[in-house]
Amino acid sequence: MSSPDAHRRHRFLRTQILLGASAFIVAVAIAFTASPVPSTMILRGVFDAGSRSIVAEMERNQPELNIESERDIAYAEGSDDTRLDVFRPANADEPLPAVVWIHGGAWVSGDKGNVAPYLEMIANEGYAAIGLGYTLGPEATYPTAFEQLNTALGYINEHAKELGVDPERIVLAGDSAGSQLASQLAVLVTNPHYAHFTGIEPQITASQLEAVILHCGVYDLDAMADLTGLDAWGLKTSLWAYTGTKRWSELAAGSLMSTKEWVTEDFPDTFISGGNGDGLTWIQSLPMSQTLRDEGVSVTELFYEADHEPALPHEYQFHLDLADARMAFDKTLDFLDRVT
Repeated sequence: MSSPDAHRRHRFLRTQILLGASAFIVAVAIAFTASPVPSTMILRGVFDAGSRSIVAEMERNQPELNIESERDIAYAEGSDDTRLDVFRPANADEPLPAVVWIHGGAWVSGDKGNVAPYLEMIANEGYAAIGLGYTLGPEATYPTAFEQLNTALGYINEHAKELGVDPERIVLAGDSAGSQLASQLAVLVTNPHYAHFTGIEPQITASQLEAVILHCGVYDLDAMADLTGLDAWGLKTSLWAYTGTKRWSELAAGSLMSTKEWVTEDFPDTFISGGNGDGLTWIQSLPMSQTLRDEGVSVTELFYEADHEPALPHEYQFHLDLADARMAFDKTLDFLDRVT
C-alpha cells in the first residue's frame, strides 16, 4: 500500500473510532439522564464497600457479648426485604424495651446487617434491639419502604410476646436515611393531621412510642434541593431513585418526607446527633433539633463545635475506633435508660 493510501486508511480508522467513542459517550449520557438506575448502582457499590469497613470497625470494638439473636424473621409476605433481626440479652426472662433501628444508605443501599454489631451492643446492655429491612430504591419507590416499616411496627406490636419485647416501650432509631424514616414514622404515630395526608394508618399508638434516636438524618428536602457539588449529586440521584421522580422536592413525597415541617409537641423525647465534619449536621440535624425544641419536645443533643478535632464524619457514631463515637454510644445508653 502506498504511503498516501495508508495515511487515508489510518485517518478513516481514527475517524470511525472517534465516532464510535462519541456515540458511546452520548448513549451513556442519555442513560444517566433518563434514569437514576445507572448512577444509583454506582452509588450503591460505593456505599456498600464503605459499610463493610464500618461493620468491621464496630465488630473489633465490641465488648464480650452475652446475647441471643433470631434473624430474618418475616414481618410481611411478598418480599425477601421485609425481614427483621432481634437481639436480646441471653436468658432474659421478661419483656424488654424495644429499640427498633432502621438502617441508612441514602434510601438506595444498605442492609439491616450493617447495623447488627451496634444492635448487639445495645442488646448486651439489657434491651431488645431490632433491625428492620425494607425495599430500597429504585427497586421500589416511595412510599413502599415507609409502608413496609409501618407494617413492621404492627408486627412487633402483635408478636411482642414471642419477640420478648414490651410493646408499651418502643424506641424508634435510625441512621442517615434510616433516621429520616424513623422520624417519619414518629410523625405518623403522633400527628393525625400528617397521617391523614399520607393515607397510612399508624400501626402503633403514640403512647407506645417512648422515644426516638436520630443520627445524621435528613428532615428537610427543600434544603437538599438547593445543594450543589458531587455530594449533592449523589443525594439528589438517590432521592430520584427512591421517589421515582426528579421533581421530588415539588411533589407530595418531598413534603411528606420533610418531617421538620410536621413535628408537633406530641413528638416523643428525642436524642439527636451529628458530626461536625458532616454537612448534613449543619443543614439538617441542627435545624431539626431547634424545631423540636421550639415545639416543646424534650431533646437531648450531641453536637460538636465547628472546629472540633478530629472532624467527625457522617455516621461517626459507628466509627468506634474514635473516642467520640464510643462516648456517643455511652450517651445513647444513658438516654435509653432515662426514657424507658
